Amino acid sequence: MKIDQNLVAVVTGGASGLGRASAEKLIAGGARVVIADLATSDGEAVAKEIGATFVPADVTSEDQMNAVFDAADALGPLRAVVHCAGRGGPIRVVDRDGNPGSLEIYENVVRINLVGSFNVLRLGAAHMARTEPVEGERGVVIMTASVAAFEGQIGQIPYASAKAGIVGMTIVAARDLAGRYIRVCTIAPGTFDTPILARLSDDVRSSLAKAVPHPSRLGHASEFALLAAQIIENPMLNGETIRLDGAIRMPPR
Repeated sequence: MKIDQNLVAVVTGGASGLGRASAEKLIAGGARVVIADLATSDGEAVAKEIGATFVPADVTSEDQMNAVFDAADALGPLRAVVHCAGRGGPIRVVDRDGNPGSLEIYENVVRINLVGSFNVLRLGAAHMARTEPVEGERGVVIMTASVAAFEGQIGQIPYASAKAGIVGMTIVAARDLAGRYIRVCTIAPGTFDTPILARLSDDVRSSLAKAVPHPSRLGHASEFALLAAQIIENPMLNGETIRLDGAIRMPPR
């Protein structure tokens, strides 16, 4: 599938970080892009700056995400979804005072990251399924997991649970949607230089960078976007979770 003026894509979390970089990469190739992000985000300003369409949406909302995909349908047949929206939320199973970890935080993080991913996947695939195939395929959905799905650190239990769930659904979804000529892949990034990490101190950021074997630095959002573009363009990439991490394996803490 070529990234050109015929490609219509939806990018969630498109107001910043990995999502914004992915939207910029697709637009640079000529694609028409709808970015979805929270109404409180900078989505409107970002969309004007990069030449996208912005639709405010919570990824866990069926109505709001359908509005996003309807906006994409108005531009042409939907061919790609890059789902980057998500959140963290550190808790321990038992805290330092011996109290059980917050079930509320756990449920919220899992709902946004995992349930939200399934919501975007199912609605995006339904919209793609209505299109006519081009060169044997209708489109591709790219989800975002994390290396925490494999080596979650202490305090990451809700995040790691959700990201592991995304990894688990990838091959199942790819098999499920194969008959509709829709591919599904997941990118599992390591430590990337995103707005979330920007909140950390320079010392912590430097420590995270040094933990990456090679290249010994934080990943660039543009490198995530490059892989997303390659998945879109390569029709044999399907059902796979691809680690994008410089060979890092996360320690317990």
